[in-house]
Order: sequence, then structure tokens, then C-alpha cells
Amino acid sequence: MRVVEINQEDRLMIVDARSVPENDTIETDVCIVGAGVAGITLAREFASQPFQVCLLESGHLKFSEETQSLCAGEDIGHPYFALDRARARFFGGTANFWDIDIGEGRIGVRLRPLDAIDFEERECVPYSGWPFGKAELEPFYERAQKLFKVEPSTYDVKDWENPATPCLPLNGRVQTVIFKFGWRELFTQEYRYEVTQYAENILTFLFANVTEIETNEPRKAATRLRVACLHGNKFWVSAKIFILAVGGIEAPRLLLLSNRQQAAGLGNQRDLVGRYFMEHLHFWSGVYVPSNRRIWERAGLYKGIHKVREIPVIGKLALSESVLRRERLLNQNIQLIPDVLSISHLYPRVRSKSIASFDAFRSAVFAGKMPDHWMRHIANIMAEPDDIARNTYRKVKRQMSEIFNERKIQGFRLAHMSEQTPNPDSRVALSTERDALGQNCVRLNWQPSEIDFLSVVRTQEIIDAELRRAGLGRLYIQLRGPVAPPGLHGGYHHMGTTRMHVDPKKGVVDHNCRVHGISNLFIAGPSVFPTGGYANPTLTNAALTLRLADYVKGIMAA
Repeated sequence: MRVVEINQEDRLMIVDARSVPENDTIETDVCIVGAGVAGITLAREFASQPFQVCLLESGHLKFSEETQSLCAGEDIGHPYFALDRARARFFGGTANFWDIDIGEGRIGVRLRPLDAIDFEERECVPYSGWPFGKAELEPFYERAQKLFKVEPSTYDVKDWENPATPCLPLNGRVQTVIFKFGWRELFTQEYRYEVTQYAENILTFLFANVTEIETNEPRKAATRLRVACLHGNKFWVSAKIFILAVGGIEAPRLLLLSNRQQAAGLGNQRDLVGRYFMEHLHFWSGVYVPSNRRIWERAGLYKGIHKVREIPVIGKLALSESVLRRERLLNQNIQLIPDVLSISHLYPRVRSKSIASFDAFRSAVFAGKMPDHWMRHIANIMAEPDDIARNTYRKVKRQMSEIFNERKIQGFRLAHMSEQTPNPDSRVALSTERDALGQNCVRLNWQPSEIDFLSVVRTQEIIDAELRRAGLGRLYIQLRGPVAPPGLHGGYHHMGTTRMHVDPKKGVVDHNCRVHGISNLFIAGPSVFPTGGYANPTLTNAALTLRLADYVKGIMAA
């Protein structure tokens, strides 16, 4: 086998998978598929353990268009990112795509644990509930923050504000929450060297694409993986334990592709693999205009990323847990983006079915004809007459501001990031199209629900009321009803597609992330999340992965 040449300091623990003899079998104790955040975290935990580890990575150490094309697929639901750009298929995984400027020339990622309510079964959130509460993950959140070097572990806002950057004096229904930021190079450089140069019990294979999971005859245990190289050889990897750490789209894809022994795919006896695809809903949601200039000037905690005790942080707004329970709302947070605003920002055009029907009806009448489906348009207009009045009012305000040349306003645009309700119709499936390895590509059908948008509107109403009550200004709400906000997109957060549940009728993996019915196949990553909260999944991904690593070490020590 040929060693991949990187630099003279390499300890020769990386192998070019294209040099493995055809149909050869690599034998190991633990096989990790994927060298992203979860895969690297597992490898670090297994370093120097008394068992052998094989780490399989599809790509190289740098981006390759040819390898990346294996991620291509169809998008048939709400418009989503191009799938061959929605995740990174080379060492470091999606960490390579973290792109937040955290100062001093460093690039990073937002970090925050899920809230306690996110783990609960909530009557207002269908299919909610984790097999355990947040307390189970607390020690692993502590370790995850050490992993990302963002200690101390506290997220109490009192520990991160100071006289120069105070919290907004809100009275409880709305609260300030803290996000920290981790450094991208930990996973793209520092930890890569630890795993590939200094962990003598770990052998990393690059250019190694897993195409199938093979099981024994009773289909109760995985026996080996089929690995293929682009334009080259195929070989096998056998192990005692297999862990898929390939993300929320590729993990269900690989299970569905492994269908020679089980027609529906591995772990898919209940048609759950690939379902419940969740994202965090990102969009512009309104404008906050402070009651005076001093509030705007002293909002440094919210205006941008800044360091406190050498840790990059930022403050955002969220509803309190008591309000979420009482109002039966989804969890969400809002970032305040400082901007110099014109009146058009405060009074944007209303988007709703009634407005669309009104415009269609008016255009047709001006053209001297009746619109197609005119009865449906009239029904839409009559159902929401307030939207017509509201839109007319906003139009007049915009036109008057242009006539009288109103001054600019110092305020904040609201960048919203909201939880998505688990939806079984929002899913990853296989397409009839095939990639360069002859494997079925992915078909993504992302389906946010009306409840997601209604929850956002009510959240804005509560925040507006609290700002006014505290004398801090007002919020100009730009959303209306169960309609997708303009520019709605995701955050590359692929969750839920191999969801966790103790009951195999309701989940793909159990509380230990083991695929139901297969004794030695585990899944690491946000695809096991039953719900996603509003926090970026990265920190919870790391915490769950550390918990899984401890569990696997216990198995290997038995």
C-alpha cells in the first residue's frame, strides 16, 4: 500500500486507498467512516487505546471537484443549496466550510448547547422528545467545550457582559443568550495532525468511498464495508465495530444503498431512514428601531463578535423557557445586525395569498379580462382583507417618505434562526440518477411546516411588546401568517434523518446511537437528533460523539 505524501514530518499513518490491492480486506477493531468533526473527535478519543482503528475518508486533505461531485443530487422540496456544495467531502468535513470571521484573521463556527426544553417531549411539537434529558449530556458538553477551546463552560450572560457591553434591560419574557465561537483550524489542521501523525493505533485511508455495508446472514451484525476508489480499485474493511460519521445526508444514503440483503436498506424496516430531515430556518424577519441613540451605541454585546476573556462571543435574543411553554412555540434566536435604515426597511411589502390574488385580479382587470381561477382569487382576498389594507398602508408610507425625503434611521435588521418541527415528509431518499461510482444519488425533499412560520410571527409579536414595555423602542414585524419568509434558507445543518428513539418503531438508532437491530453499527452526528432546537448543531454533535466514544471504549474493554 502507498503512503500519501504530505510533508517530511509525517509519521506515515495515512494510506492512499487507491494503492490497496483489488478485493483485499483490511482488518481492524473499530472502523470510522468519515473524517469530519464527529469522525475526528472519535479518532482523538480512540488514540492510544488498546485496539486498532481504521479511519476512512472519501476525499483528500484538500478540496477536489471530482470527489465533491459524489455529493450531487436532486432538490424537489423547498429550494435548498446545491447538494454538492452543502457539505465538504475531504478531511475535516464541514469544518472546512465554516466561514465566520472571528477576528485576528481566524475563521470559526458558532457554539452553544441545546436548551433543556429541546430534549423534552412537547405536545405542541410533533415527534419531539429525546431518550434522555440535557443532564445526561452536561458532562459531555463540558468536554466538548474543552475540545473547542472555549472554556470556561458557562453560558450565563452575566459572565459575558460588562459595563461597556451591557444586556438590554428586558424583563424576562425575552432574554439575551450567548453564543461562543470555535476556531476552524482545530479540525482542519491541529487535530488532523494528532490523528494522522501521532496516533499509532489509527490508520487513515484517503480516497476511500464506502459504497455498501454488508451484514451477516441473520442480518444482526455488520461484517464488512465495501470501499471503492474513483477510477480505481475496490476492497473491503472488516471490523468488530463500525461507526458512520458522514453527516445527515450521506448517512441515510449509505443505509439505503446497503440493500442487497435488506431490500429497503439497513435499519429501514419501518421506513424511517432519511425521514425527518431538519434544518435551522434562516431569514430576515424584521427591523428593531431603538427609542434613542444611546441604546444603539451601547449595544456592543449584540452588534458583533467580540472577545471576553479571550473567547469570541456575541449576544442574541430568544424567548424564555416559560414563554415557550405557555405560548406553545418553537425555540428560536434572533441576531441584531446594525444598519442604517431607510423607511423601505420598516414597511416592506406584505407577502400572503390574498396579496398575490389581489395583484393577479387587478392586473387582469386592467388588461380588460378576468384572471384564471378568479373564484379562488376572490376567496383568498376575502379570507385575508386585513393584508390588503396593511399592504396599502405600507405602500403609502414608502411613497410619502420618498416625497418628503425622510432621514435615515440607526437600527437593527433581525437575522432569525429558528427550530424546525420534525416532519416525516421532509426527507432524504435515493434518486434514479447515479454518481461516478455507479451509486444512486440523493433526492432531498425539504419541507418546513406552517407551524414553523406561525411560531416565528408570534415570537416577533412578543419581542415587540417587550421592547415597547421596557421603553427600548419597537419592532417592525415583516412576516405574516403561515407563509415562508422571503429568502428562507438553511444553515447547512442536516439533522434528524437517522433519528434517535428507544422504540425501533419510532427511530433509526437507540439511545446509544446504535442502529436498531444491528449490534455493531453506530451513527455519529446530527442525523441522530430527534429535534434541533435553535443552536448550531456543532457543540451537541461533539458532546454526543464523546458520549458514543466512551460507550464504544467500554465495549472494547469488556
